[in-house]
Amino acid sequence: MKVIIVTGTKAFKNASLNMRKILDIITIVTGILMLGILGGGFFTFKYVTSEQFKAKILNEIMGNVSNLMPKVLDKGLPDMTGPSVPTNSLPKF
Repeated sequence: MKVIIVTGTKAFKNASLNMRKILDIITIVTGILMLGILGGGFFTFKYVTSEQFKAKILNEIMGNVSNLMPKVLDKGLPDMTGPSVPTNSLPKF
């Protein structure tokens, strides 16, 4: 096995060429990731603001609330109310 040690400008050119390849790969991967993030954010925004999403969420909420409503109304409404509030104790403007 023969080892060749290169010094001077040729070594600098080889090292800078290798570094350039690595940086180019990192730049391409970063660009692809950035486009994916922006595209995903755009489509998520469009989906969340769509009428279909609003209807789906409203149906889900109304389905859950309608099951709870009779139980809450039975427990929450009083059988009898108290006397009315006298109006002479209210401040005059």
